Amino acid sequence: MEWSDVDLMRGLLKVQRSDWKGHVNLPKGGRPREVPLTRALASALARGRHLRGERVLYREDGTSVSQQTVRSWMSAAQKRAGLKVTGALHILRHTLCSHLAMRGVPPLSIKELVGHRSLRTMMRYMHLGKGEKHRAIQMLEEGRDASPAWRHSGDEKEPESTGAGNR
Repeated sequence: MEWSDVDLMRGLLKVQRSDWKGHVNLPKGGRPREVPLTRALASALARGRHLRGERVLYREDGTSVSQQTVRSWMSAAQKRAGLKVTGALHILRHTLCSHLAMRGVPPLSIKELVGHRSLRTMMRYMHLGKGEKHRAIQMLEEGRDASPAWRHSGDEKEPESTGAGNR
């Protein structure tokens, strides 16, 4: 990632290239895209702004970051988090898809953010956490109790209460 890819004023990251083993190509998915930055990431990028060169990441000694360096940083983060240490970066795509899905983000939005061409591909990246099926049903219950919109038109009266909530 280069500083020219980061638009802090608009809060966007331009994903327009991939550097794999020294070969710069189009990003995964074959097409450039813009991704909104979270406030936390925008703030971290602004604090870390430097004049070392066009790339965003450099090592402490000022040298360029290699794929192996990034993998070692990932391994260290996994170790600190108590996760299985693999150094694999691709897991971050799975994590993003899963966390967005668990927060109710529509699948089409997730697909666009991660740059997948199809929903089928994106769905392979989503893994729901424990309890998410129960949370989904709870959301239905909360929506039902919060608004009379769930009733069929023509219903004359509220359903009778069983004392355990409407079912």
